[in-house]
Amino acid sequence: MSDRADYTPPKIWKWKAPSGGRFANINRPTAGPTHEKELPVGKHPLQLYSLATPNGQKATIMLEELLELGHRGAEYDAWLIRITEGDQFGSGFVAINPNSKIPALVDRSGDKPRRVFESGAILLYLAEKFGALLPTDPDRRTEALNWLFWQMGSAPYLGGGFGHFYVYAPIKIEYAIDRFTMEAKRQLDVLDRHLAEHEYMAGDDYSIADIAIWPWYGGVIKGDVYDAAEFLQGQEYRNVGRWADAIAKRPAVMRGVMVNRTSGDPASQLRERHDASDFLTKTKGKVSI
Repeated sequence: MSDRADYTPPKIWKWKAPSGGRFANINRPTAGPTHEKELPVGKHPLQLYSLATPNGQKATIMLEELLELGHRGAEYDAWLIRITEGDQFGSGFVAINPNSKIPALVDRSGDKPRRVFESGAILLYLAEKFGALLPTDPDRRTEALNWLFWQMGSAPYLGGGFGHFYVYAPIKIEYAIDRFTMEAKRQLDVLDRHLAEHEYMAGDDYSIADIAIWPWYGGVIKGDVYDAAEFLQGQEYRNVGRWADAIAKRPAVMRGVMVNRTSGDPASQLRERHDASDFLTKTKGKVSI
C-alpha cells in the first residue's frame, strides 16, 4: 500500500495482501462461498438474513412498517449475519445473494422459495407484494422510484467513499477525504433543497424512498453514522434534520433499527427477531408493538 503522491498503478493489478483497514479480513477480489454453512429457517414465510447497518435497517424498517399497517403476512424471522466474521460467505448465504452483501430475503409464501437481494430490490418487492408504501398514482410512484434509485446510486459515495476514507481507511488520504466529503455534502444539499418543498421524498406520503434514504442520510446528519455530523457541517441542512427527526419518531422505525443490532446500548439491540413479542423485553414501554 502506498500513500505517495508519485504512486503509479501497475499495468496488471495483483492481490498481494489483505487491505482495507478494519474490514481487511473479509475483503478479497473473488466471489463465491468460502465455507459450507446452511442458513437457519424460522416459522414465518419471510426469512431475513441481515445486520443493522444502514442497508440492513432498510429491510427491517420496511417489515415493521408493513406490520404497523396491519399486514400480518409481513411477519418475519430476522437472522443475524456477522459480516466481520464472514457469515456472508457461507454457502447458504451465497445461494441467496451471490454478491455476499446484506440484507438478503427469502420469501417462502409461494410454491417455491424466492430469493430477493439488494436492499432497494427488497423494498420494492415488499411494497408491491403488500400494496403499501409505494404510491399508486403514476406521477407519485415515479417520484418515489426516482428517489429510491437515487439512494441506491448515491450511497456508495457516502459509504464506500466518504465513510471508508474518513473512518476506516488505515491511511488518511487528504485528497480522498476532501473528494468524498465534497460529494457527501452535495448530496445532503440535494436532499435539503428537495425537502424544503416536500414533507417526504415523494411528496405528502411516506414511502419506500424515505425508508431507503433515512438510515444513511438521516443517520449521517444526526451523527449516528460515522460520527460525522460535526465534520459535515458548514450548511445547516435544516430540512433534512426536520425530516430525519419525524421519521425517527415512527414506532415502526424505532423497532426496525433495533433488529439485528450488535452495537450500542444493549437495551437497543434485538440481535434476532422471530416474533413481535421479542421487543417486549427490550423496550420497557418506549416502543409500541
